[in-house]
Amino acid sequence: MPELTRADGFPTGALHGWVKTIWRLSDQEQPDEMLVFFDLGGAQDRLALLPEYKANRKETPASLEQQIPVLKDLTRAMGLVGIEIDGVESDDLLASQARMLANAGHEVWIVSADKDFAQCVDDRVKMLLPPPTANPRLGWRTMDAAGVVEKFGVPPEKIAEYLAIVGDTSDNIPGIDGCGPKTATKWLHEHGDLEGLIAAAATLKPERFREQVAARADDLRRNFKLTTLRTNCPLPWAQTGEPQAEKIFALLEQMEMKSTLMEAKRRYTGQGELF
Repeated sequence: MPELTRADGFPTGALHGWVKTIWRLSDQEQPDEMLVFFDLGGAQDRLALLPEYKANRKETPASLEQQIPVLKDLTRAMGLVGIEIDGVESDDLLASQARMLANAGHEVWIVSADKDFAQCVDDRVKMLLPPPTANPRLGWRTMDAAGVVEKFGVPPEKIAEYLAIVGDTSDNIPGIDGCGPKTATKWLHEHGDLEGLIAAAATLKPERFREQVAARADDLRRNFKLTTLRTNCPLPWAQTGEPQAEKIFALLEQMEMKSTLMEAKRRYTGQGELF
């Protein structure tokens, strides 16, 4: 995000980027409803399985930490709810909500670059990937089930097992040493699933993995529990509300976000053209 600040030095770059991204998505996709999920930390069930889970994550930059409370206030003022539960990962909350909505017959787009969500994709759930930092010209991209296979080599229902094998450095989940995506994909195609792979450890190819897979069978099963998103989390009642225009204006004015405030007034009062 741009290094923008209020006159007193309070950072506002993430706030600018967040609000304008939400608006852009709303205009581009024209969804019936939008829901936002926040993470309060403390993934108790996964930490019980692996105390080092996500221990490699860097501390949230102080400038971003300062903006989070205002960002939440703005999100809720925009009518987007802001769902969060202490001790439950936002990924699990989002996956549960997506599954509930899909089961009710809705079309669902998960807006995230997190590869874990690829396991949620099916005929009613797709991913909407933001422009990559390294190549923003790619723009926003939709990934359906065929796109998951194209990207990872396995269908959505095998993503959690795939990640259990290769590991996930972003979550500090150690996979099979030296095993890359191609080998993991080949194993899943040949042996069906994780248990099939473990059962075939003595005859695995390449041979150098045989001893490791046999010795780390329990690690692989643990990894699978870590990489599988929960889709049965109890969820608070969530329904998009109407934007509270005056509250949005007050927050943006307080943050001295003049250009964003001008756009908000056009957007929520219907006066003038939208940016």
